[in-house]
Amino acid sequence: MRVGVDRRLCCGAGMCALLAPEVFDQCDEGFVVLLDPAPPAAAHAAVREAADQCPCSAITLHSAG
Repeated sequence: MRVGVDRRLCCGAGMCALLAPEVFDQCDEGFVVLLDPAPPAAAHAAVREAADQCPCSAITLHSAG
């Protein structure tokens, strides 16, 4: 899995950082910071949930192949 974020779309809700803190964080302004664009398989379910819960659709998921 490859993860992408579009900070221009981010509204700073913080769901991503709450659901997958090993992959996402927030900057001082509250916008998404991508910590790991290729998270391990153990984090995939949390990353999918974070993408599903993002109110701004700022997170994109891609196959790693």
